[in-house]
Amino acid sequence: MMEEEELEFVEELEAVLQLTPDVQLAIEQVFPSQDPLDRADFNAVEYINTLFPTEQSLANIDEVVNKIRLKIRRLDDNIRTVVRGQTNVGQDGRQALEEAQKAIQQLFGKIKDIKDKAEKSEQMVKEITRDIKQLDHAKRHMTTSITTLNHLHMLAGGVDSLEAMTRRRQYGEVANLLQGVMNVLEHFHKYMGIPQIRQLSERVKAAQTELGQQILADFEEAFPSQGTKRPGGPSNVLRDACLVANILDPRIKQEIIKKFIKQHLSEYLVLFQENQDVAWLDKIDRRYAWIKRQLVDYEEKYGRMFPREWYMTERIAVEFCHITRTELAKIMRTRAKEIEVKLLLFAIQRTTNFEGFLAKRFSGCTLADGSLKKLESPPPSTNPFLEDEPTPEMEELAMEKGDLDQPKKPKAPDNPFHGIVSKCFEPHLYVYIESQDKNLGELIDRFVTDFKAQGPPKPNTDEGGAVLPSCADLFVYYKKCMVQCSQLSTGEPMIALTTIFQKYLREYAWKILSGNLPKTTSSSGGLTISSLLKEKEGSEVAKFTLEELCLICSILSTAEYCLATTQQLEEKLKEKVDISLTERINLTGEMDTFSTVISSSIQLLVQDLDAACDPALTAMSKMQWQNVEHVGDQSPYVTSVILHIKQNVPIIRDNLASTRKYFTQFCIKFANSFIPKFITHLFKCKPISMVGAEQLLLDTHSLKMVLLDLPSIGSQVVRKAPASYTKIVVKGMTRAEMILKVVMAPHEPSVVFVDNYIKLLSDCNTETFQKILDMKGLKRSEQSSMLELFRQRLPTPPSGPEGSSSLSLLAPTPEQESSRIRKLEKLIKKRL
Repeated sequence: MMEEEELEFVEELEAVLQLTPDVQLAIEQVFPSQDPLDRADFNAVEYINTLFPTEQSLANIDEVVNKIRLKIRRLDDNIRTVVRGQTNVGQDGRQALEEAQKAIQQLFGKIKDIKDKAEKSEQMVKEITRDIKQLDHAKRHMTTSITTLNHLHMLAGGVDSLEAMTRRRQYGEVANLLQGVMNVLEHFHKYMGIPQIRQLSERVKAAQTELGQQILADFEEAFPSQGTKRPGGPSNVLRDACLVANILDPRIKQEIIKKFIKQHLSEYLVLFQENQDVAWLDKIDRRYAWIKRQLVDYEEKYGRMFPREWYMTERIAVEFCHITRTELAKIMRTRAKEIEVKLLLFAIQRTTNFEGFLAKRFSGCTLADGSLKKLESPPPSTNPFLEDEPTPEMEELAMEKGDLDQPKKPKAPDNPFHGIVSKCFEPHLYVYIESQDKNLGELIDRFVTDFKAQGPPKPNTDEGGAVLPSCADLFVYYKKCMVQCSQLSTGEPMIALTTIFQKYLREYAWKILSGNLPKTTSSSGGLTISSLLKEKEGSEVAKFTLEELCLICSILSTAEYCLATTQQLEEKLKEKVDISLTERINLTGEMDTFSTVISSSIQLLVQDLDAACDPALTAMSKMQWQNVEHVGDQSPYVTSVILHIKQNVPIIRDNLASTRKYFTQFCIKFANSFIPKFITHLFKCKPISMVGAEQLLLDTHSLKMVLLDLPSIGSQVVRKAPASYTKIVVKGMTRAEMILKVVMAPHEPSVVFVDNYIKLLSDCNTETFQKILDMKGLKRSEQSSMLELFRQRLPTPPSGPEGSSSLSLLAPTPEQESSRIRKLEKLIKKRL
């Protein structure tokens, strides 16, 4: 009964002492402790088991109980001291709270007194400043009245003077007076309801209208639409009239500018009529020479007559460009059959030079001015001659080196005059595109002819495989065409040129690269086992000659160069073309073509070395391994394989030094091809004696070491093989070694042999196990029992889609499990 009451008391105590996680965390931070008794998840049973882990430890139970009792007494003393210390805390707290409340009440009373005094002060200030505010308002109204009367006096006098000066054509004085009158009139907008003010405003408008008509009449008299210019030249009256026109309605200024420019360019329309000989493209220089003379003549005669902010020189040049573009478009439509490539390029070059001249001379600020015929907005300039970019020669050199993506200098501002005349040539650029199509076709044919005449490139063992020179020539020509076409247009012609580029990139890949790859032919004669075993160092087994290997490497390097440069070409084309057309430029198909050439080249190199090693592997499979009596050095077939590797790989590596990643791909593909073939031939070696298996294991290890060293074999500079390649070799050759170790293992008892096979190979394929039994030379009856046992010992495949193709971790057998348990028990006893 007492025990049950104690248990209930403990449970109630635990329920009372159950603290929240936040409180428990705060206690641990304030009173950190490593004592298990202080833990929130304290378990008495675990604590007692910790104190008494074994029966022998119960001998010290009295001592432990005494320590715990002592600790309990100390805790009781501490609790008693703390409780006594807290006896008067409540009373002290209540007293402190009352004192704080009294202080708050006193503070509140003082704040209220201050607020009342502030309100009284504010009322007193308002009474004092009321009279001052009235005086301020009176002063402000008086000042406004006086100012308005002065403005009215100035306006009335100004209007009278303005009308008198207008009649006397005193434009110099009118310009100054009119601006002042208009400024004063702005102050009376809110008084327009007053009849006298409205009358003065109407007189000002009438004076402005009269001035405008009068100035237009003066300019018409000075520069009649028909007849010659006035010989006396510009007068001061007209110069002052322009100052007045600046203030009047902008339409007056536009009309003056329009009539003057039309009269100034009337001679141009007569001299370069469509039926005139000088109007054709071959004499386009004369048009630009004429306008340059006219601009110089204008500066000398009329430069001071028009205000500088009218930009009359630029306006004349811009209107000339519009007229020239219209006239050239008209005459080219009429005589389209006479346009030749050289003539078209000559005209475009001279026109772009003239547009560049305009960009240097003028700012282009009048192009958006509505006073003239609205200009067609020129596309953003991509003209490299007008940008602070490298020269075309430097860009071509960079293209040859594959360095187009180097940092560029900041671009200069775009040419605002780009396309203002040359836009008219765009409909006829098909002539240029057709010419480039023809030239590129001839260039590809010349490349084919030169390759046949000069033969494959010379072997290169110093600087890596040589890139075919025709490749650089092709991209240099592409660069030249791209820069030239971007000067002509950044629209549809650039898309058409891109299509031409794509066509001949594919032709280059087919005719020059793929078309010149050596063809794989079947071996003539082959090698017998005896000749293979007697093969001397330096004998030729590979199907490809040294020149053919170098040619394949050269084509691979060229395709890699073409791939990288084509990608850069695509980026440059997108920079040159209009933004709206960038999505239509896509050279992915051509880059894929060069990638295919690279893959084909690597495959040829792999097939060549693989075929060279085939006779050696055949010889290995036909040797009588059951008759081998002792283990010696590596077998002759291993020496043969190593010889072929040493013959081919250094040549390939040296010729692919500039494209290291593709040499790595070659090594990986060769390993993926050679190792499975080696294992296939290994299964053909049957039957094998114990000594024969040891010899094969030695040969396999030798081949493994050679394959691991394959990337740097025969090189003075030893480099660590890539991790991806090493992983493939180690995995494949280790499987071959495991096969031989299984063959070397005794087949009795059968259970141990089967378990050893599953452990070493982790292969559940019955055919593989059958091949192992054939290599051991077991009889069919023995094989049947072995196969049946093998099927029984197979682990259960994992569920899921991968269960049929992959084997999970093998579960331990009961014998292995009991052995592990015994080892664990020994380890526990030793530690105890």
